[in-house]
Amino acid sequence: MPPPETPCELSGYRTTPDLAATRTFLDALRSAHPGTLRLDRFGTSGEGRELTVAVVSKDGLFEPGAARGAGRVVVLVQNCIHAGEPDGKDACLALVRDLLEDPSLAEVLDRVVVLVIPVYNVDGHERRSEFHRFNQNGPVPAGWRANGTNLNLNRDYLKADAPETRALLGLLRRWEPDFFVDDHVTDGADFQYDITFALDTTPDVYPGTAEWLRAVVAPELVRGAQDAGHLAFPGPVFLIDDTDPARGLAFNEDPPHFSTGYMILENRPSLLVEMHMLKDYRTRVTGNYALLASLLRTIRRDADRLRTLNRDADRAAERLGIDGPNADPFPLVIAKSGTTESVPFLGYEYERVRSDVSGGYAVRYSHVPDNEAIPIERGATIAVSVRPPLAYIIPPSWTEVIDVLAAHGVAIDRTSATWTGTVERYRCGGMRWPPRPFEGRFPILRGGNVEDAFGTFGTCTLSSEPMTFPAGSAVVRLGQRLAKVAIHWLEPEAPDSALRWGFFHAIFEQKESGEGYVLEKVAAERLAAEPSLRGEFDGRLHADPTFAADPAARLQFFYERSPWYTAQRIGEYPVGRLLSLEGLPLASK
Repeated sequence: MPPPETPCELSGYRTTPDLAATRTFLDALRSAHPGTLRLDRFGTSGEGRELTVAVVSKDGLFEPGAARGAGRVVVLVQNCIHAGEPDGKDACLALVRDLLEDPSLAEVLDRVVVLVIPVYNVDGHERRSEFHRFNQNGPVPAGWRANGTNLNLNRDYLKADAPETRALLGLLRRWEPDFFVDDHVTDGADFQYDITFALDTTPDVYPGTAEWLRAVVAPELVRGAQDAGHLAFPGPVFLIDDTDPARGLAFNEDPPHFSTGYMILENRPSLLVEMHMLKDYRTRVTGNYALLASLLRTIRRDADRLRTLNRDADRAAERLGIDGPNADPFPLVIAKSGTTESVPFLGYEYERVRSDVSGGYAVRYSHVPDNEAIPIERGATIAVSVRPPLAYIIPPSWTEVIDVLAAHGVAIDRTSATWTGTVERYRCGGMRWPPRPFEGRFPILRGGNVEDAFGTFGTCTLSSEPMTFPAGSAVVRLGQRLAKVAIHWLEPEAPDSALRWGFFHAIFEQKESGEGYVLEKVAAERLAAEPSLRGEFDGRLHADPTFAADPAARLQFFYERSPWYTAQRIGEYPVGRLLSLEGLPLASK
């Protein structure tokens, strides 16, 4: 009896099933293979829909402990985080079926447990329309990019605002997958490849893992796709200039608001799949399938090596903060190195013309192959780093900040009494905020290859001083597997820190002010008594006409140079960096 066709296959690759039809197909497979397939609910969306993960495991080993006890490694494949990009979902429905019914693929299950989230953004998935994904060649209809509250879940991994994100973090804590895959469909240029993919090998990735991904996994994926009749390019294809392909391909940053960037903090390798939007849907779905099948066969073969790499990466993370001032700097911000090289690229001939519509340049692609090399920004460097403390201490009033750490599974202690001690703390200033929201917030972020709605990050300077923390303050020690999550959340200059995302905006607000009639008198007295202040004030009047013409700004000048302003502690970051736990009153567990 032939294996059942997926809903997408039955439609001739014209449509993608809705949530109910997707579940019906998986339910039928589960009924036929109850000892190898289980469907688990791992959470609920904002609109109340069930979040489901398919667990494909030989011998009925459906629990993490049992699977690992049998020597299995765990691969998690996430689909439809952008629900209008369903290629991975339809590829995975066929993949799950073939893992169960095709002997040539089922052998993967000897060493691998495969977790498949068919639809992660379930609310966006059910907001179906023929007018979504303007640039994409099918299927029709397609789901919506964001979730029920219009948040892009692939900007939410560290800040974890959405219920879907919190549910996924729970799934990660339960299974601690050894390898993660996120399936997408790209935007951008036109070229011959139907598959592009990215494997992070930047300096913030454990070196042994980076080498395995670079030297083994990437070539295997390209070869596996080619053997199945597809063309795969081992790198994301983002043009430096969308109107001028000759400038080449840009370096792609991967901060932890992205799924694969977040997995770096989990000490785990990941694969970002980007199917080419302009290829027909059959080509895209079967290409996604071919890439995943090649990955699973590679992981089956290298299961022991992968397990060892992950164990060593975890141990390296657990050393963070332990070595004190002798520790190597921890990379916070990764940037392009400035190195460009020429690489073979299967593109198309194109014409660059001045557009009568936009007034700028436009690119008109032909489908005539152009197999010449193009420049690509290669390599990455550490742009910002920090020496990790032994632990962080957070006052209990900052509940949102602490709750995010708890949602990620970071281990947290609490103080049993008020404590005063010397800590390292930041003073921050010069922040500017964007004129419109980004992902429901007004972040002071910069970079990360995301929508251009960022403010400019100012400066944070570190000093040692005594601070007092109330009873119940959260103490986050770095000697744990998720130490990188804590560092990225609590170090202000990290690309997705709590401070950057707006969890500490209130520390930049002035809550009390001086009345003008009082400031007039105080200012006049100080100008008469302090020549240096007179010189500073006159210099400002001369250099800044806007300031000189603003009576309120002129009075604020004097208020900001008074102890009444200093007492408001504006810009004082309330999180302390602990270099010792001596004398800290920790509550017993």
